[in-house]
This record gives sequence, structure tokens and C-alpha cells, in this order.
Amino acid sequence: MADATNAKRMSMIVTKGTLDWAYPPFILATTAAAMGLEVSMFFTFYGLWLLRKKLDLEVSPLGNPAMKMPLGGMHIAMPNLLAALPGATALASSMMKDMIRKKGIASVEELRNLALESDVKMIACQMTMDLFEIKREDLIDGPVLGGAATYIESATQSDINLYI
Repeated sequence: MADATNAKRMSMIVTKGTLDWAYPPFILATTAAAMGLEVSMFFTFYGLWLLRKKLDLEVSPLGNPAMKMPLGGMHIAMPNLLAALPGATALASSMMKDMIRKKGIASVEELRNLALESDVKMIACQMTMDLFEIKREDLIDGPVLGGAATYIESATQSDINLYI
């Protein structure tokens, strides 16, 4: 592992706030932190929703042709026509949450807490908070407030930069 003066760094911009898009940034952040990297995550636009105290994440099958759910020993894709029907998002979300639970996969909340415990620096985009009228008290404890300059400062010092 690198010492503190020579630690590798990773930064990422988190822009998506759906259940399926919540997993990659937190898995990558906690894995990198466990490997000794200094990690920062910049949550902007819909990604900011992942920092809210109460998560009510959904997954949308609409416009997601790669989304195939295991059903009856096969993997079934939901056609866009069906995905556009009322209740399709709730059904897809329920199915995904059930698969996550059955497979024993950590929840987004658990991964988020692990990231905080691993000293991952989380930055909530102030402009996005202003735009969507999100108050600091709506967010979990831990993230700092910042803007594009805060992210760029972190990114220019990082060995790895990801856009998720």
C-alpha cells in the first residue's frame, strides 16, 4: 500500500440516481479505498439523490434494452412498449430489489455507509442542491458541499477519473 504522501487517488463524478446506477460508484469507491487509494465522489444532478437520508430508488426498464431479468430459468427482456405502461417501473424495481435481497448483495445504504467508514470523500454539488431545492438537512451526515471547482481540484490530483 502507498503511504499517505504517495497514495494513489481516484475521483469520480456520480450523475445517476437510480437503483441500478447506484451500485457501480459505491462498489468502485469502497474497493478502491480498501486497496489504499484516496477516493473522492462528486454527486451532481440526479446522482445527488444518492446522498439523501431516505433512499427510495427505482430502476427503469424504459429505454434499457440490456435489462434482462431472470425468470423461469431464462433471462427475459421487457420491450419498451411494456416498459412504458403504468406500474412497469415499480415492477422492475421490485424484481431488482428482490434479486438483490435473495443474492445477499449489500444494499445501497450499506455500501454508502461503508464508503463513509472508509474515508471516501463525498462532495454534494451545491449548484444541484440549489437547482433542485435540496436542503443540507435532507442529506446524510458526511458529505461536504462543493462545486465544479472542488471536483476539478480533486480530479487534477487523481490517477483515475471516472464519470458514472
